[in-house]
Amino acid sequence: MNKKILYIDMDNVLVDFSSGIAKISDDLKHEYNDRLDEVPGIFDLMDPMPGAIEAYKKLSTLFDTYILSTAPWKNPSAWQHKLEWVHKYLHDEAYKRLILAHHKNLLRGDYLIDDREKNGAKEFEGQLILFGSEQFPDWSHVLTYLKEKEQ
Repeated sequence: MNKKILYIDMDNVLVDFSSGIAKISDDLKHEYNDRLDEVPGIFDLMDPMPGAIEAYKKLSTLFDTYILSTAPWKNPSAWQHKLEWVHKYLHDEAYKRLILAHHKNLLRGDYLIDDREKNGAKEFEGQLILFGSEQFPDWSHVLTYLKEKEQ
């Protein structure tokens, strides 16, 4: 039996974006005010979301699991640092499983875990699991739901 395809977003799903912001200077916060994702090196500073690493490892045994993220167009270092983050925290479980795309709806799959409906997530052909929503506020809720769906 083929495993179903699952995509997991990075920012505010696997990766705690606010943890990176907390580590930059007030001057950088002011300079990049409404575009903090463009701060050079910011993605290198981010920690995992609570429960994210364990959840990814569990889900990768149940699904054909990929990381599907968008990287800021005007911050080339983000592309590199997202890959390095995957190497650092997810190791071999995520080997060659990072996809960076601004049009998530172009990928085929069964589930997409994302915290927003932007960049094609709302139009994704499978089921969008809106991380941080009332139904899916954290990783334990997502895991319970997906395990029940696959039984």
